[in-house]
Amino acid sequence: MYRFFVLSCMALMATLSACSTTRQSAPDTSIKTSSVIAPEERKLAYTGDAAAPRMTGWHHLAGRTLEVSSLADLKLQDKEVILSFDDGPFPGRTDKVLAILDQFGVKGAFMMVGEMAEMHPALARKVAEDGNTIGSHTYDHANLSSLDFDAAMAEVIKGELAVTKATGTDVSFFRFPYLAESHRLRAAIAMRDMVVMDVDIDSKDYFNTTPVSVTQRTMDLLHKRGRGIILMHDIHKRTATMLPTLLSELETEGYKVVTLKFKKTPMPNNVLASADFVTIR
Repeated sequence: MYRFFVLSCMALMATLSACSTTRQSAPDTSIKTSSVIAPEERKLAYTGDAAAPRMTGWHHLAGRTLEVSSLADLKLQDKEVILSFDDGPFPGRTDKVLAILDQFGVKGAFMMVGEMAEMHPALARKVAEDGNTIGSHTYDHANLSSLDFDAAMAEVIKGELAVTKATGTDVSFFRFPYLAESHRLRAAIAMRDMVVMDVDIDSKDYFNTTPVSVTQRTMDLLHKRGRGIILMHDIHKRTATMLPTLLSELETEGYKVVTLKFKKTPMPNNVLASADFVTIR
């Protein structure tokens, strides 16, 4: 049984390391199976520069909070970016990302895989408690385009419920694994009061390349667009390594990091009146 569990975890991480519209990348050998399946009691948290000075006071990278109830509301101005992280939470990586974001005084949008959130609920709660935006990324990173509609929605709902339970907060954002979507699925997810997160700038941090290359690629794409949602993954060591440099470059060039917040759409008055009428009767 234990062997089956380990093999299942290895299969899951192999899938996560290929999270993109393309899977033509070398495997990320920095991910160790033992750190994926280890219980949280083993304290696999980041043990890097714990004594490094906190620099929140003089940073000016944080931008506005953008409240959205649908994708149509998600409009960024020039020099505005959203930092999004897929596939976690992952001990030793996600917590390091959180520490770096805190140093720069900014928040990210974490699209969690339900199975990962179940395995590391304390870390998932930490992401939410730090004030970051919480989203889901299906339960086990399934390619929804390979499933029929009912099976795909079951995977979406299972992931949403797992992330909600682990974080203790509502899950109001969603991203398709591999960005493999359909109009029908997008509409169905929107009906669940969830905003589908698209990608404007793919850092391709899942490629087995250097942190410097990831930073350069991201900034080059950003220079062409001028704004956008940046896709990264908090399961990769190189992402945490390159993040301080990326944030420093964004700050130097005058960009602002936008914090996302979900805004519930008010129920129409006629619906409320009908509900009151039924209650009175």
